[in-house]
Amino acid sequence: MKKKLKDLKAILEAYNRVLIAFSGGVDSTFLTHFAVRVLGRARVLAVLAVSPTYPKSELLLARRFLMKERIRFLIIRTHELENRMFRKNPVNRCYFCKRELFRALSRIAVSVGADAVLDGSNYDDRRDIRYGRRARTEFSVVSPLDKAALTKNEIRAFSRTMGLHTYDKPAMACLASRIPHGTPITGKLLRRVEKAERFIVSLGFSQVRVRDHDGLARIELAPSELKSLFRANYIDKIGSFLRKIGYRYVTVDLHWYRTGSLNMSFHTSRPKK
Repeated sequence: MKKKLKDLKAILEAYNRVLIAFSGGVDSTFLTHFAVRVLGRARVLAVLAVSPTYPKSELLLARRFLMKERIRFLIIRTHELENRMFRKNPVNRCYFCKRELFRALSRIAVSVGADAVLDGSNYDDRRDIRYGRRARTEFSVVSPLDKAALTKNEIRAFSRTMGLHTYDKPAMACLASRIPHGTPITGKLLRRVEKAERFIVSLGFSQVRVRDHDGLARIELAPSELKSLFRANYIDKIGSFLRKIGYRYVTVDLHWYRTGSLNMSFHTSRPKK
């Protein structure tokens, strides 16, 4: 594992100034922290992109970290909901979102004299269906964690050693990932999902996804937390709140939380040729 840190250090040292796509998640937080250690604060700029697909609670946590660490940062607004193809929510939806993001970051990088735009994609991301990779290639975005072959578990372990609060932070993804492909994405749907997840988190759950199936909420929780859901009598509270904000039916997925579950359902449901 230590060799991978040396590799990561060497990758970062190849640049004079870098701009990092910062979300406040496990990977981008680790990358930003380590880049500052290697290059110094003056040579690193973190850019936090805000849009209806990004939970407001994450914005507060991300800003708090950047200010505490005295890391230079910008907050910008992206407009993927104005993109007709993104709103249509095709299977390659993430491409249109990432293209919007990386286009904006590339322009900023030029204006501030950054050599490269970096993102926090890690080596494990190769296992999942990631349509955003195409946009990464188009805008020459560099993924140092991936290049150093750092896995999510290794990043969490290093984060813990470095005292980063995100070492055990649950996985996060944009709110659009809760809406099945083919269902048009609207601000109203995104706000409903955000309210639902925020309420469940307020009850003490950490790894939460509310998948929005045309008025049916499919709740995914971590296996350990799923047991608590039934033991602690949260069913009525959650069901009542979610129906109040517009869901007709509220269900719990007995397969628990798993990343990219909507991707799996799309790709496994298509008829064989």
